[in-house]
Amino acid sequence: MPVSPARAAAFDILLRVERDSAYSSELLHSATYESLSTPDHALATELVMGVLRWRSRLDDEIVTASSQPLSKLDVEILIALRLAVYQFRWLDRVPQRAALHESVELVKRARKRSAAPFVNAVLRKLSTTAPQMVKSTLEEETHSTPESLARARAHPLWLVERWAHEYGLPAAHQICQHNQSIPQTAIRLRTPTATTELTQEGITLAAGSVLASARRIEAGDITKTQAFRKGHIVIQDEASQLVASLVPSAPLRERSRILDCCAAPGGKTLAIADLNPGTTITAVELHPHRARLLQKLLHLHAPESVTRIQVVVADARHLPTSLAFDRVFADVPCSGTGTLARNPEIKWRLNPTDLSKLQTRQCAILRSALAQVAPGGRVIYSTCSLEKEENENVIEQALAENNSFRLLDCRAELDRLRAAGKLTWPETVSLTRGRYLRTIPGVHPCDGFFAAILEKC
Repeated sequence: MPVSPARAAAFDILLRVERDSAYSSELLHSATYESLSTPDHALATELVMGVLRWRSRLDDEIVTASSQPLSKLDVEILIALRLAVYQFRWLDRVPQRAALHESVELVKRARKRSAAPFVNAVLRKLSTTAPQMVKSTLEEETHSTPESLARARAHPLWLVERWAHEYGLPAAHQICQHNQSIPQTAIRLRTPTATTELTQEGITLAAGSVLASARRIEAGDITKTQAFRKGHIVIQDEASQLVASLVPSAPLRERSRILDCCAAPGGKTLAIADLNPGTTITAVELHPHRARLLQKLLHLHAPESVTRIQVVVADARHLPTSLAFDRVFADVPCSGTGTLARNPEIKWRLNPTDLSKLQTRQCAILRSALAQVAPGGRVIYSTCSLEKEENENVIEQALAENNSFRLLDCRAELDRLRAAGKLTWPETVSLTRGRYLRTIPGVHPCDGFFAAILEKC
């Protein structure tokens, strides 16, 4: 009996995530799986993201029924077991016998036929337990220590300990809870008629929680709409939109120049271009294939802007330009711990030593960015990380090295946006920590972003 398309796709994606360090969201939206029916694609997405979000809890259950330590199991076997246990505990509409049978078949399909009896035995032990819908009990749980929170909410302890120390245990609980939920899709409106177009195509919208330019999708597949295909809207988290809006928060001259140091995949570049129709933009990307994707995005969504946006393949640590820019945007590569709801595999890959390596690169990029600023110009530094090493520490080091810049208060810029009717969040205090912009997943209804504004004296 063949394996269902959804489970086969989920298995193959999870295998690539483990073996190749691929990203699940990119694979799920790749051409390889375009032929899946809408229900199959939805189930594959549920299985992939569910297994990645709850991996440690799934493994804890598997250990109780396995005669072998998990470290001894081939990755194909472990993935098949995780898929079945996730369905046992989280998907009350999937019969346990179907989940069990298909996981056994997945092992055979992966040419691990000799392990099929072992997988069958483990899953039979676990399926004899009365079905317990984990998701129905999670809301009732309270946690007094980072250890209990990490175990219950399937996060590495070292990350939860950091968040509890930096933001407090209640906020750490909110972060973990948000990371384990399906984030609502947010979009940025690019034309005055976009809302009407989407409504006419059957999409149910709600107002954005943070920005007037944002909407949240209540129902409907946005990617199937003409408004999406024509580039009248783009999918973009509200925190990402907010960071991009800081670039022109103070008025720019008609012929101002903007440098985007780390531009791909291009969502913020496009937002900056939309917000600054009279400026020229230099968009730098290290990797040629990502630069091509950025160029394609701009041609598709903003053909009128292509002539004023120059895409350059270069290392942001060694920018190949002697021009002075009025704004430099450095949205640097980071750990991504503010986006774990969308990218849950990150929490199982990341380790504490990665942060110092990232910080070294981030400092080098910011150092290079500061060298490109015109007098009176600004650098907007941002990450989608919750970690101090990648955020405040980078800014403090840059200011210690270069006394020709001063740190501006992001709250003043947020107040400016609010006065202009662009920021709809009820108050700006909770969006800042000290002089920095800081959104916290769960505390705010968006990804976790950090931003700082440095002005050249």
